Amino acid sequence: MLNIKPKVTLVGAGPGDPDLLTLKGAKALAEANVVLYDALANEDILAYASKNAIKIFVGKKIGNHAYTQDQINQLIVDNALTYGNVVRLKGGDPFIFGRGGEEIEFIESFGIETVVVPGISSVVAVPASQGISITKRGVSESFWAITGTTSDRKLSVDVALAAQSSATVVILMGMHKLSQIIDLFQKENKGDLPVAIIQNGTTADEKIGVGTVNSILEIVKEKKLSSPAIIVLGEVVRESNKLKGFYEEFLSKEIVR
Repeated sequence: MLNIKPKVTLVGAGPGDPDLLTLKGAKALAEANVVLYDALANEDILAYASKNAIKIFVGKKIGNHAYTQDQINQLIVDNALTYGNVVRLKGGDPFIFGRGGEEIEFIESFGIETVVVPGISSVVAVPASQGISITKRGVSESFWAITGTTSDRKLSVDVALAAQSSATVVILMGMHKLSQIIDLFQKENKGDLPVAIIQNGTTADEKIGVGTVNSILEIVKEKKLSSPAIIVLGEVVRESNKLKGFYEEFLSKEIVR
């Protein structure tokens, strides 16, 4: 009987572009006997895994869960005990809205060795792909990274606090709560604050809508933007070389009015 030593590596798949997977992540995949991957992990990344590796889709989307989180946790453990080397491939970074900490706690409760390979988070990478620097000297000294939808399916209370600050606000999983988010910023008299919404960021299917707090809902409707998308609110959006043209034209129209 083979002496199987169980091990689980949590690998961050990055924001969507398979080329943004880290070298360490690619090496971990090449050594895996089993790969359990999320909906937000680009399937092209699976090419780094061995052809003989077992590949299991465990993605979760709103209203469409292949497995519950408890089932995923148990699958990881069962496969590690049976096959040894397991990679848990998660979109973005495992520890930024990825429930990586919960999975590590469960796995280690069985005495199984764990390793974490950080991924490039969509929080910074997706805005950067559009030339948006979420911090910039003289413009934004800090940023908020917030989940738009909490575990009880409500809007995070931190959004209201973020709307009161001068920081850049980056919201993930917030498209279904977009009108509520906009209401909170309008209550803070920030109707002219620049907003960018980037769907499927860093991928071939990327779509973007830019505007202001007052105009973005109409732009989302016009461009048919939906999840998965990153919402970026802040003056740094106007600073992007890629987007400056839009805001210069927008301001000129406002002056004419």
